[in-house]
Amino acid sequence: MADQPYQSLYRRYRPQRFGQVRGQEHITRGLTNAVRDDKVSHAYLFSGPRGTGKTTTARILAKALNCTNVVDGEPCDACESCTQIRDGASLDVYELDAASNNGVDAMRDLVSRAALGTPGRTKVYIVDEVHMLSTAASNALLKTLEEPPGHVVFVLATTDPQKVLPTIRSRTQHFEFRLLGSDVLGDLLRDINADAGLGVPVEAIDMVATRGHGSARDALSVLDQVAAAGHVEDEASVVDDMVEALCDHDVGRALAAVADGCAAGRDPRRLAEELLAHLRNNFLAIMARSTLSLSDDAADRAEEQGRRLGPAALVRAMEAAGDALMQMREALDPRVSLEVALVRVARPEVDVSMAALVERVERLERGTVDRTAEPTSAPAPAEEPPARTASPKPALGALKKQAAPKAEAPKAEPPPAPAPKAAKAGVLPSRDDLTTAWADAILPKLSRKVAVWFKGRFAGVDTEAVFAVEDANFLQRADKYKSEVEAALADHFGVRVPLRLTVDEGVATAPVAADDHDEPDFDSPAAAPPATSPEEHVKMAFPGAEEVTDE
Repeated sequence: MADQPYQSLYRRYRPQRFGQVRGQEHITRGLTNAVRDDKVSHAYLFSGPRGTGKTTTARILAKALNCTNVVDGEPCDACESCTQIRDGASLDVYELDAASNNGVDAMRDLVSRAALGTPGRTKVYIVDEVHMLSTAASNALLKTLEEPPGHVVFVLATTDPQKVLPTIRSRTQHFEFRLLGSDVLGDLLRDINADAGLGVPVEAIDMVATRGHGSARDALSVLDQVAAAGHVEDEASVVDDMVEALCDHDVGRALAAVADGCAAGRDPRRLAEELLAHLRNNFLAIMARSTLSLSDDAADRAEEQGRRLGPAALVRAMEAAGDALMQMREALDPRVSLEVALVRVARPEVDVSMAALVERVERLERGTVDRTAEPTSAPAPAEEPPARTASPKPALGALKKQAAPKAEAPKAEPPPAPAPKAAKAGVLPSRDDLTTAWADAILPKLSRKVAVWFKGRFAGVDTEAVFAVEDANFLQRADKYKSEVEAALADHFGVRVPLRLTVDEGVATAPVAADDHDEPDFDSPAAAPPATSPEEHVKMAFPGAEEVTDE
């Protein structure tokens, strides 16, 4: 025994009976019943990820079909046939690697030997990686696979069943192998660690199971490596630091984690792949925890980080990591792509994408809910209501913009004017207040028939408000509608404002008799008095304007 060469753990602890295959009970149960009831099919197709037991199960099936002491469909693993199959020396089992024997000649040789007898009851052909066969080789195998000799059973194994010809899949019973769960893989590693006396710390077993990614062979290879090294290097700490930095929105810490990983010899592409896998675990931990292949402690950690980041940030982070991996294929420095992705995730305000905006809104909503849910230990003391302060007067331009009527809807009511200053009883508003209110609030409320005659300005205030019209011809018409203007002023200021009309600067234009002309309809665009020149038109549009000539 001491002279025997060392065997790796996955070879030394390869299952030899159906009951020893872990995590694939849905397959081993069916095969055991088929052997027990003598209902074994002539062809099987085993598919699934690497290291899940496809070839091992095929060998156990071959042992069960040729074992001399079968008990309830299980091989004894002690008879001569079982021993020879376990040692790889049996003539009843023919294994072919289709990856290196994928030509038509290899299939013709297999077909030609299929009819030959063997010492055992059943001749089993195990064709591994059958999806690698060429189309011609698959067609050469097809007829024999469909109707093999009575003592022949085919077991085809593949990691990519979609590439197998449909005509071949239709002639086989298809069994799909699954990745092992974290609990199943952890139990397997602990049992082997104890049986082999490896002395690997219990806390390192979970880390080994995580690196196995559901594959028993990969996990046992990692366990072999850890046992040989005497310790396990926690490579996941760098990725965990990056995710923690994303949770805290700490750009510096995220970049420092990348720098530490690269300084330790880690490839940026590998870091990005591990970051994407870590973020995916965080996402599944808060969305569908039952789908995680992690230990309970690792799942709790993933769920805690996932809730801190939130679904929107997790989705955006996974997309950013995936985009970084694609950009790394052509990037001069792959590390830059990873760092830029981390900055965008940690600082949503520098990312202009819609996903970043959604994340910022989610953070605000989550913060609002948290503040609302905080219990109060004692009621807050009643606060006195703040003293009322006079609202600042709006700017003149803003009031004009609010009061301007829309051309598309002339019949619509103008927007409400800002509240005027409170006037004391019997005290008239000042000239400045009248001027401001006139342009912003009073004039827009007047009908065009009235407003057209009140072109001018407030000249002063004594016992009455003195309004100076700019044209003597307007005076008589304006006086006719003075009461309407006084009503508008009283409504605005809350006090009666008597109005006295006068002509601005004593314009000597001859007055026009009230009955000389019919009163025009000022509701039409052509109702305004025509200007004699462009300069006069401008003066009418801007009361108080003066013409300046360059002489």
